[in-house]
Formats: sequence, C-alpha cells, structure tokens
Amino acid sequence: MSAVKVAGPPVPGAVAALEAAHSSGRKVAVVSNNSTACVRAFLMLHGLRQLVDEVVGRAAYRPDLMKPDPHSLLLAAAQLRVRPNHCTLIGDSVTDVAAARAAGAMSIGFANKQYKGLALAEAGANAVVTDMATVAASLADIG
Repeated sequence: MSAVKVAGPPVPGAVAALEAAHSSGRKVAVVSNNSTACVRAFLMLHGLRQLVDEVVGRAAYRPDLMKPDPHSLLLAAAQLRVRPNHCTLIGDSVTDVAAARAAGAMSIGFANKQYKGLALAEAGANAVVTDMATVAASLADIG
C-alpha cells in the first residue's frame, strides 16, 4: 500500500468528473487491475470515497480475470444493479477498451499521453478525450 502514497494526486479533472457524475445521480464504480484495498486507500487519502459507489479490484490469485477480461466490469455492473450495456468505462489503456467491448459496455478512451489517442480509437473506444475536464463538463451539461 506504500504505492498509494507515491501515486500522486488524482489526474486533473478527475475529481470534477466524479463530482459531476455523483451530482447527476449516476452510479460510479472504480474498476482496476490494482487491488481493491489499494484503490480504496487512494480514494480515502484524497477524500473521494463518498463519490464512488463500488470498487472492484483484481480477483485474488486470478490474473486471467484482469482486464482485458470483462470479469471486473461485469461484477461492477452487477454490484451497481445496472446492465453492462448501460455502463460506460473511462480508461486509459487498450485493455480497458477491450474489456468494455467484451462486457457490452461503452468506452471512453482517456488519452493521457499523446501517443494513446490513435491506439484507443483503433481499439474501438466510442469516444476519446485528452483530459478529464472534458468528461466533467459533458456530465454537467447532460445532468
């Protein structure tokens, strides 16, 4: 868990996106290939736990169920009581997009590095953004 302390702050715009999703009544799950405990610790450290309904980390002793496998997304959807095709995953990797597609969910590719935009689009992301402020603004606009 020492990695949580050196992970740095949330990506710029991510807190605003979480707040906008929460304010609009949307359910939010964090789905990660990191451990659930680490994700929860990160959320607590940054005062964000109240903005996230569920956290699904990697399945213990089951690396085969990590993204791009859709297992964690399907589990998050079930925990939120939402059909996967009503979910949207925001992810910064091709494996995130692949997992969303396999789960039947929509995906927004977060191109947090210049070279990622094309790869995320080619992987089938439904949209690609270069900053989380765009997501926050969109969520606020559609309420």
